[in-house]
Amino acid sequence: MRTSLRRLFWLIITLIILALIYVAYVMLRPSGSEPVAPVAGAPASMTDPIKRGEYLARAADCVACHTAPGGKPFAGGFRFKLPFGSIYGTNITADKETGIGNWTDDQFVAAVREGTGPQGNLYPAMPYTSYTAMSRDDVLAIKAYLFSLPPVKQANRANELSFPFDQRWGMKFWNLAFFDNQRFAPDPQKDEQWNRGAYLATALGHCAECHTPRTFAFNLNQGKSLSGEVVQGWLAGNITPDKDTGIGNWSDAQLSQFLAKGHAEGRSSASGPMAEVVQNSTQFLTQEDNIALVKYLRNIEPVKTETSSQVNLQPKGAMNATAVLPGDQDDSPGRQLFAGDCSGCHQWNGDGRQTPYASLKGSTAVNDPAGRSVVQAILHGTQLTVDGKQVLMPDFGAKYSDDEVAAVANYVLRQFGDKNGSVTPKQVADQRKQ
Repeated sequence: MRTSLRRLFWLIITLIILALIYVAYVMLRPSGSEPVAPVAGAPASMTDPIKRGEYLARAADCVACHTAPGGKPFAGGFRFKLPFGSIYGTNITADKETGIGNWTDDQFVAAVREGTGPQGNLYPAMPYTSYTAMSRDDVLAIKAYLFSLPPVKQANRANELSFPFDQRWGMKFWNLAFFDNQRFAPDPQKDEQWNRGAYLATALGHCAECHTPRTFAFNLNQGKSLSGEVVQGWLAGNITPDKDTGIGNWSDAQLSQFLAKGHAEGRSSASGPMAEVVQNSTQFLTQEDNIALVKYLRNIEPVKTETSSQVNLQPKGAMNATAVLPGDQDDSPGRQLFAGDCSGCHQWNGDGRQTPYASLKGSTAVNDPAGRSVVQAILHGTQLTVDGKQVLMPDFGAKYSDDEVAAVANYVLRQFGDKNGSVTPKQVADQRKQ
């Protein structure tokens, strides 16, 4: 009994100390105006404040998390499925009752850069841990753009979180441990183009939020920054310049094309969440910003990950096949399913028919032995709209059983990646829920 009381006493003392530290942090943090940012998010030639805000909102991909499937832009309702429940994106239109129409500039800046809103602390599903690097001018330009759009009256959905994750005040302590409230500082050892790419990738594009592994506390593992993570069931690949497991062997042209079009000749096509990033964000970057982003990604610390996922650009199965004929006598269930439903678009040699987006050779997805993105694409399909044209892969989740999805996924991994796929029916059943 005495031991339990002693532990309770020290727990209370610890919480009080943490609370005092947080209060001191709030009182001492800077607010209001700040020095002119060393890097601006929008091109200098873009002087119209609303156009500038629109460019920044696209670069930051605000619409993706604040728009429900089939819903009105920025009106909220998008669902984030987390291990401890669900969080819903909020209405950030200028509606005064259900949106942010009554928010002051300081309130908007605090929400975007510090994760604190009028209702309390925000959860880090809102990437304020990256947006904190944005300049005040850029944040307020986004606000001006949002307020120029028609307000949408749509009430926010309540989050569905289990205890204790439903206690917003707990985020104060998470922020103390993991949140660094700092603006972007250019690297004096790098040139202007690299620093611009760094601002686009870190502050605005928040690439790390999807491509960096998280710890058990849900904070980013900075020691493995941009080395890949699983997001909503999809594999967000290693985008460091490691030559074996990252993008080190991609050409500048391939990287630029992927960001602008969602497809790189001889490499991957964007799918799942990355297709949304291209659709909503990176296709709208100017050519200069596209090149700056490529330069940044080319010149960061490479991180080597699991070499079993190394991309094979000349897989035996695909190289021995033609567009219309397979190169082996395999009669497995996966091959039979591929023959009936997949070969017409992807072709036996993986070159793709009618559209280069259907090509499979060189794809990161078909070289992941766990087949996570392949399974997601089969179950849920994927789509991408670029330059006003839609590319669509239909879903087969309702048509295929878990065993059939696993079979065709493992066949695709073998045929187009030379990988021994490890996809199981149980994995498929789990991914159906994502």
